[in-house]
Amino acid sequence: MSTFYDSEHRALQDEFQSRNLANRLEELIIKDHLDEKAMEFVSSRDYFFLSTVDQAGFPTVSHKGGDIGFVKVVDNKTLVFPYFDGNGMWLSMGNIAGHTKLGMLFIDMENPHRLRVQGTAKLVRDADILNLWPEVGLAAQISITQTWINCPRYIHPVKRLNTAPHVPKVGEETPPAEWKSFEPVADVVPPSPHTFNKPKN
Repeated sequence: MSTFYDSEHRALQDEFQSRNLANRLEELIIKDHLDEKAMEFVSSRDYFFLSTVDQAGFPTVSHKGGDIGFVKVVDNKTLVFPYFDGNGMWLSMGNIAGHTKLGMLFIDMENPHRLRVQGTAKLVRDADILNLWPEVGLAAQISITQTWINCPRYIHPVKRLNTAPHVPKVGEETPPAEWKSFEPVADVVPPSPHTFNKPKN
């Protein structure tokens, strides 16, 4: 008895005669943890797409980027990722604080491959975790519930050119976002989140 598919999934599988294929794929690729290859893949990524759920039940999807390996693999059931200085709306992190469930999509555009991760998350302010990255005052810790690879055939190959200049680096001053100096918002821009309540070891 599958716990991965619900009645709506099954109805569509039956309509398009794919129930047997869906069952086989559930057996082969759906896991409750990251295997060795998946952990290596996550550690090799410099961005991912994050889906969280807001108070009305709507998904919010955002792009999160950093240096290669900025999503840290704690173990095969646990990931952590940082909140780098953003636009001050706190949509993704606020959703995590309120609803915990999330999805993560890791993609390699140069050598098409993708990995999906689902789990529950919590916000963390522990110094030992925050100090994994420069200029971070908040992070998220994910407890993995399901993960699986997806067919990469519709990924358009794209070559990586360089790292975005705003990614924080140890020992370097991060340039501010240009838009934060624009007149309509300049007077209400707060200090960077990493300067608030910076925990001590």
